[in-house]
Amino acid sequence: MSTSTEVRRTWHRPLTACAALMAGLVLLCGVAMAVDGRTLLGESVWAKPMKFGFAFALYGATLARLLTGLHKGRRLAWWAGTVFALATTAEVGAITVQAARGTISHFNADRGDPVTLALVPVLTLGVMVIVIAQLVVGVVVLVQRTGGRDLNRAIRAGIGLATAGMLIPVYWMVTGIHERTVTDANGHGIPMYQGHGIGDPDGHGMPLTNWSVTGGDFRVPHFFALHGIQILLVLTAVLIALSARHAWLRDERVRARLVGIAALGYAGFVAVVTWQAGRGQSLIHPDAATLAALAAVLTACAAAAVRVVAAARRAATTAVGPVGQNKCIAK
Repeated sequence: MSTSTEVRRTWHRPLTACAALMAGLVLLCGVAMAVDGRTLLGESVWAKPMKFGFAFALYGATLARLLTGLHKGRRLAWWAGTVFALATTAEVGAITVQAARGTISHFNADRGDPVTLALVPVLTLGVMVIVIAQLVVGVVVLVQRTGGRDLNRAIRAGIGLATAGMLIPVYWMVTGIHERTVTDANGHGIPMYQGHGIGDPDGHGMPLTNWSVTGGDFRVPHFFALHGIQILLVLTAVLIALSARHAWLRDERVRARLVGIAALGYAGFVAVVTWQAGRGQSLIHPDAATLAALAAVLTACAAAAVRVVAAARRAATTAVGPVGQNKCIAK
């Protein structure tokens, strides 16, 4: 039987190293925020690399684990994972360099700064490389059968959501131009050609996330879609743990149906907040149409879940005798 240490050694090493590096960056940025009071677009200059570090630490570790024990396309997945790790490291590295310099990373159109000119291709092309590598990894993982139906469904739905989350930034980078000049942490005017906000390019951000409160923000669906896989994997683990106490959850098909319902509901939520952002509406200021759409998604999922649970309970009750013993038929 493999020990947990032996299992960890089989994880995709470049992705594991990338995740560890990103986690270290989060800690470093936390210290930097405490001692460096510079701000950029209303938040600490270190907030952006910290957020990117956290996101890629979590997602890199998830991919590293998913690429363990593949039966098909192992070599292709290894190379795609390695490219993902290298592109992520370069992307977040460029963001961190610009943060340390107190200036803008993405959407910076300052042609008078040689460092920015050198980093713009990394920041622009890096996103595309990450997306393509993610797509390759996703396809390879989707054709695997790495566990039971419930786990497979969580992985496949999560990979699909994450891929959509990767594509959302590409959409907002090419669908609108918002030329303007902003002031960086050094007091210099920086020309920009795009922004995260819809309706208000830079917005006036929420605490911690800096998502716009004055308009739509495509970082919202990007974040939720990217991390849906972790939520679905945690849900699967919880259902498996609860099956020890609840007989109706011991059927793998029941757990798979519940995970599928959760995945569809989560995808519906991502679709609604994407639609909300595209209409120039802040996440925390939904209108009646957004609330109605969210309510429809929640109601449909709740109704489906209740139906699955009720049927599973009836099946479990039928399979148990009047004194709590399993029924058997003599042959």
